[in-house]
Amino acid sequence: MSCWWSGAIGAAKKKLEDNVPQNYESVALIVGVTGIVGNSLAEILPLADTPGGPWKVYGVARRPRPSWNADHPIEYIQCDISKSEDTQSKLTLLTDVTHVYYVCWANRSTELENCEINGKMFQNVLDAIIPNCPTLSHICLQTGRKHYHGSFELFGIVAHDTPHHEGLPRLPIPNFYYTLEDILFEEVKKKEGLTWSVHRPGLIFGFSPYSSMNIIASLCVYAAICKHEGLPLRFPGSKSAWDGYSDCSDADLIAEHQIWASVDPNAKNEAFDVSNGDVFKWKHLWKILAEEFELEVEEFHERKKCTLEEMMKDKGQIWDEIVKENGLVASKLEEIGGWWFVDIALGGEGPLDTMNKSKEHGFLGFRNTKNAFISWIYKLKAYKIVP
Repeated sequence: MSCWWSGAIGAAKKKLEDNVPQNYESVALIVGVTGIVGNSLAEILPLADTPGGPWKVYGVARRPRPSWNADHPIEYIQCDISKSEDTQSKLTLLTDVTHVYYVCWANRSTELENCEINGKMFQNVLDAIIPNCPTLSHICLQTGRKHYHGSFELFGIVAHDTPHHEGLPRLPIPNFYYTLEDILFEEVKKKEGLTWSVHRPGLIFGFSPYSSMNIIASLCVYAAICKHEGLPLRFPGSKSAWDGYSDCSDADLIAEHQIWASVDPNAKNEAFDVSNGDVFKWKHLWKILAEEFELEVEEFHERKKCTLEEMMKDKGQIWDEIVKENGLVASKLEEIGGWWFVDIALGGEGPLDTMNKSKEHGFLGFRNTKNAFISWIYKLKAYKIVP
């Protein structure tokens, strides 16, 4: 396996052994299993040589189990964790959980509303699990880089200078990441020996048609529409994003990072940034995207700047045609394309972080962003999400 000490790529690509052990050392609960990191955790945790294992894995999501998740050897639980009754009735039955991986979120129109709904969801899960799981030992909470530069509604107005690091103080504004951390810190006090870790990825590259913040899926859909209409691939962002340095966080790497923190004593009770360890420029990845969809790249002119949200507002019927003609997994454009998020991500030079703290605590994993970008495009095609 691609463990944190090997620096290799593609943990989830290794096949499961034919004989899966039945005597489990650890039992994971992935909350948000169909999300972009949840899907990677569901692939990596059941592998025969994943540290801390062999692992039994429960996966929780609000929607029915999708076809592209069906081959993961997990116990899938459909549960709406925003409803305390549903959470109690389903998750209190899981008395053998040893590790919780909380990798989901809900998006509302204001940050105060985000604080309320996300805090409620996290609290509902912990209320169901902590009192009923006597062997529970660790909780991984995934937040993100908005910890350092604020919510989307205040993006860039109040922010720490980059590169971000874990020692920076909280910003004096509402942030649902802070709400989740406060709940975590309070709840772990209720069980002796229960440890925690907080993980703060940046822009995530990964696989999930259900994630509104999956930039690669959105860009692939955009590229497929350009090809269908015979148009060149136009960059819908700013010059600073086109020419400037950005970094990202590979979903498999984030999953490995969380597994490391949950089993390595050197990583307990700490918050960590997590990114690939290199930088890239969008003008370079844009050429790769164009090549993968056999498109020409339109020459970049900032005076022609446009938003994807504007460009895609009338393309629903076009996407329906593409899905039908190519035999793709059924999806609607408004579900698979997170245009608002892409516009934010490409609106300026990306904030950077440092992996020094993780390395100092023993995590040496990394990803080659260019190779990771290509591999996620291939996976979206292989699962017939995009043509």
